[in-house]
Amino acid sequence: MQTYNTVIIGSGCAGLTSAIYLGRALLKPLVLSGILWGGELSQTTDVENFPGFPDSVQGPDLINSMKTQAEKFGATFLQEDAVHVDTSVRPFVVKTHTNKEILCHSIIVASGSSTRWLGLENEEKLKGFGISSCVVCDAFFFQDKDVIVIGGGDSAFEGAIYLSKFCSRVTIVNRTSKYRASKILVERAKKIEKIEYINDHVVKQWLHDANGLTGAVLNNTTNDIDLGVKTDGAFICIGHTPNTSFLQNKVELDSEGYIKTYGTSTHTGVEGIFAAGDCCSTEKKYKQAVTASGSGCKAALDCEAFLENFTVPQMS
Repeated sequence: MQTYNTVIIGSGCAGLTSAIYLGRALLKPLVLSGILWGGELSQTTDVENFPGFPDSVQGPDLINSMKTQAEKFGATFLQEDAVHVDTSVRPFVVKTHTNKEILCHSIIVASGSSTRWLGLENEEKLKGFGISSCVVCDAFFFQDKDVIVIGGGDSAFEGAIYLSKFCSRVTIVNRTSKYRASKILVERAKKIEKIEYINDHVVKQWLHDANGLTGAVLNNTTNDIDLGVKTDGAFICIGHTPNTSFLQNKVELDSEGYIKTYGTSTHTGVEGIFAAGDCCSTEKKYKQAVTASGSGCKAALDCEAFLENFTVPQMS
């Protein structure tokens, strides 16, 4: 059975950048791209903040270009999901959802994180047409427009503050009258006249026309009365879930399930396993394509250095 130098788990910006760097180092990595390959960027439309594209680039086009570049340098791809990693043996064993077992000397986990969506009817088709989860990515498109922000934590308040630089009005919709956000963020937001609040409400239904989102029906959690609001955009800021369940405590995770790395490196607590991108505790604040790529570069360099000094264990 073939043993790979490195298996990269994930095919977003972090995983593909790692594949490019390791490919150029002649290490021929295998990328487990996943059934829904390409990461969250592959589900976006215009990307205007990735360096080198002054006229923007479509998310799927950018991901496809990175994949082609990785393949050019010798990376191979397997469109399967990792479901288990055995770190008790060397080489490591990565098991996929079709029961394939892949042997490797090192692993880069770049499995990303998934936005927590509301799961309402028509939400999926309205993503990119008024509904977004990335404030920094999409705020520019809502200049002088009214938007709502769903959530009451730090990400919601940080998002509302950022959006207030662009939008004519920003309304935070929170399911209770209490906010989970830090007090300093709440106080900062309350000083901005553009930011308004609708508390004790949840989104019950999205309203739309042929061009995209037009509004929402909000339900009062205290008296069950519906409220209709018009809006040009909605930002879902209720958190992310790191895609790390397949690790099953094989590496150390923080309280939210993000992989812990050490110092400024991408090393995990297991020698030969590295982590990059949005699944890392050090990267969860940023969630940007360019920072994920930077993290993927670091992981590849750390992994390459590890393999240079690696000795294949001898059978006894």
